[in-house]
Amino acid sequence: MEIPVINLKALDDDKRTEAMAQLHDACEKWGFFWVKNHGIDKNLMDKVRDFVNCHYDKYLEKSFFDSDLVKELGLKTKALEVDWESTYFLQHHPKSNIEDFPEIGAEFRDTVEIYIHQLTKVAEKLAEGISENLGLAKDHIKKTFSPPFIGTKVAKYPNCPDPDRVFGLRAHTDAGGIILLLQDDNVPGLEFYKDGKWVPVTPNKDYKIFVNLGDQVEIMSNGLYKSISHRVRAEKEGSRLSIATFYNPGANSVIKPDLKLLYPGGYRFKEYLDYYQGTKFGDKAARFQALKDMFNKE
Repeated sequence: MEIPVINLKALDDDKRTEAMAQLHDACEKWGFFWVKNHGIDKNLMDKVRDFVNCHYDKYLEKSFFDSDLVKELGLKTKALEVDWESTYFLQHHPKSNIEDFPEIGAEFRDTVEIYIHQLTKVAEKLAEGISENLGLAKDHIKKTFSPPFIGTKVAKYPNCPDPDRVFGLRAHTDAGGIILLLQDDNVPGLEFYKDGKWVPVTPNKDYKIFVNLGDQVEIMSNGLYKSISHRVRAEKEGSRLSIATFYNPGANSVIKPDLKLLYPGGYRFKEYLDYYQGTKFGDKAARFQALKDMFNKE
């Protein structure tokens, strides 16, 4: 399957109608797509990737391979209960946690700040297009999410000696809004589930950003747009890079669909997150129904 590619620049030129139709189709039928001509500086993207790779090599690789997960692979490992990943989370807005990482120097802090600023513009442009395609005000998602929570999951999926025993990351949907991924340009592993098949998101060297929709967009769209289950395969060769930035609702943002059908409505995002933590790898429909039942009783 050929994953859709959205020309972000076309949303502002004479090809806008066609680009908006392509965005709608990608959101409705896929829930994930590539974005090109996004305006993010290519050298900046290279710097972010290079730093994350070097940071992993210097600070994280040894501790990962010394961990019980690695030592017990094939002995006590339960593949459905663990993930073969080395990861940390950087919060950007509304409050940064960069001070929790003293080994990250001033140069990269400045680099990541510029990168996130440019990436946020991409998320906001996509949010405008999605809102309009749903027949809502252009700033509907932006206002609903305000102030948005923006954070980045930085992950390496190290080479695995026995990849048949474990996943890099188990299948799940994302809890939040719009997820923008800067991924490895050499090592594969990411897969999305579509039409009964796992579709590989192959590495690319042309500086596209990969985008997928989270649960909150599905709920706000009243189910028209879908958050899609995805996973990361463990690979025997190579160590895959993943830098996923989340443009999410603020914790107190009230989420509800435009029309009330099958989805829970009127909850705060932090309430959804509390429930999501224990059910992330479970059935999404059951999660939505449980929340609906919970709030219908109130």
